[in-house]
Amino acid sequence: MLIRDARTPWYAKVFTACVVAYAFSPIDLIPDFIPILGYLDEVILLPIGIMFALKMIPKEVLSDCEVKAEEMMKDGKPKNWIVGSLILLIWVVITVWAGMKIYQIFNDWGL
Repeated sequence: MLIRDARTPWYAKVFTACVVAYAFSPIDLIPDFIPILGYLDEVILLPIGIMFALKMIPKEVLSDCEVKAEEMMKDGKPKNWIVGSLILLIWVVITVWAGMKIYQIFNDWGL
């Protein structure tokens, strides 16, 4: 909702999109396999990014979006069956592909 609101400045939209992209990105500044330090970027950088993004968005836009979100929750959680089905389909395809690769590896080994 914030992204679609015309009162939200363009730089806040870009910054917020970057924070969300970093949160969902498999690429980290510090790789997760490094003990302790690997998760610090998520624990420190993401909350700082969210804090800055919220400070960039005008207060009236935030309050309007909070009211809209509360109204949506009163009507029941928002549901998007198309996107949910697409995500489920992607996971099924990945699982089938991984299963075929594992079967192929074991078949090549003669097991």
